[in-house]
Amino acid sequence: GVPFVQCFAEADREIAGLANRWGCPVLSLDSDFFVFDLAGGYCPLSHFQWQSVRAAAAAGPQGCYVPARCFSADRFCRHFGHPSKALLPLFAVMNGNDYIGLQALEAFFSKVRLPRGCAAGRGGKHLRLQGLLTWLAQFAEPAEAVDNVLKYLKKHQREEIRELLCASMEDYAPSEVNLEDFFQNGSYECEAARKADVPQWVSDALAKGKLAPFVVNALVLRSTFLRVQVENMQRPSAHSTALPIRQVIYGLLLRVSHSTEDASPSKQTNELPIVCEFDRCQKTLKKTFVQAASLPPDFSDDRFPLDKLMEVPLSCRQMFLLETLGMKMSFLEPIPSHLRLPIAVTCYWIRCSEPKVKLNQLKALLLMIVSGELQRIIHDPDPTVLPAEDDSIAYNEFLKWKEKKLQNNDFDLDAAHSFCQWQCCLQMGLYLNQLLGTPLSEPDLSRLYTGTLVHRLYQELKSAPSVENLFILSPKMAQLYLVLLSTVES
Repeated sequence: GVPFVQCFAEADREIAGLANRWGCPVLSLDSDFFVFDLAGGYCPLSHFQWQSVRAAAAAGPQGCYVPARCFSADRFCRHFGHPSKALLPLFAVMNGNDYIGLQALEAFFSKVRLPRGCAAGRGGKHLRLQGLLTWLAQFAEPAEAVDNVLKYLKKHQREEIRELLCASMEDYAPSEVNLEDFFQNGSYECEAARKADVPQWVSDALAKGKLAPFVVNALVLRSTFLRVQVENMQRPSAHSTALPIRQVIYGLLLRVSHSTEDASPSKQTNELPIVCEFDRCQKTLKKTFVQAASLPPDFSDDRFPLDKLMEVPLSCRQMFLLETLGMKMSFLEPIPSHLRLPIAVTCYWIRCSEPKVKLNQLKALLLMIVSGELQRIIHDPDPTVLPAEDDSIAYNEFLKWKEKKLQNNDFDLDAAHSFCQWQCCLQMGLYLNQLLGTPLSEPDLSRLYTGTLVHRLYQELKSAPSVENLFILSPKMAQLYLVLLSTVES
């Protein structure tokens, strides 16, 4: 129930703008906020004394507080010889507070005479920070300070470094995006998104968290980082299983218009856009160029570019999603609507994963999904349906089973790899479903997957197959398990 926004690009500037508009402090763990001029200050989360809740003078729970620290740019400047607050972004950039490595600035630090010296060794870095702040305090404006920094550099480097410094300092300028509008009426107007030609519906869906940043990275930057999990590093990355789904996502995002109907197949292939993926190859990061998939006629038709994707009939979008996963709706009809996407993904995983999925891995996964369903009906019961007593009994038996000590507690790396592949397929299945306007209901992810539980179920199934009857005391859950299993097996 917490209102939130997902920003189009770096959120820092937009957070700072909203904090100043509302007079709030910023709570975060990002040192950039020491540099912004924030009316309410910056409270680093690491300085909250969570265990020391104190009662204030006022009585009652309203009078309790958690001690914390609040930092402000004003106090910071007063403490260090009164440099202008406008110089703090330059100070941050010169100290590498952001990801721009300015090696050329070492020439400046080696030649300039900073107050208090610039000692190496113990305390050297802090002395350099203090010295730079005091040195910057002699200038009124950032432009004047930059000119004086550049004097210490070689002539041929000066203009390039000036551009780098000025561009990096821009990251601390207030943003034009008015997030207050978003929280009041749901509209997210962003100049950067407009310049990047991002359709308004994509920008709005991103802001509301209905699309993942992955989608915008692929659309705007044509590159994406695939996150590494705990998996078998000797095998190909778990993400390789979901590559065909990602290619379809790229195809939808980066469609090229096929105006020439008689273009040869080879010419059409050359037209397909490329996305650069960063993924794990053994224990290193590898860059791969991936071609977007060519799309079926309904989706490659010029009438339905990305900004009109929601005008494609819902039934066509649903069929397209299921065809990507190699599934037909008729197979999914016995499945509860909110579990159809995970089960379609599970069928895809079994067909595409390498090495092949073992039967006990599938059973462990389905039992885990059933446990989430049981937990849901116990904790969030449908008010129109009386909770069955046998569900409560089955749930209590499940909790007792979880508390028992596991006989075989070995970590199975290949099983972990297989479950990672399932998660990668589910992630991309979810992203594709979101991009198509959710033709299938979204599952409740918090109850869908628990890594420790699925590993434990898998280990027990190997040594005690009777664990398959874990939910036998609830006819509804036992039936759900059989329906899921027979659907996937068929």
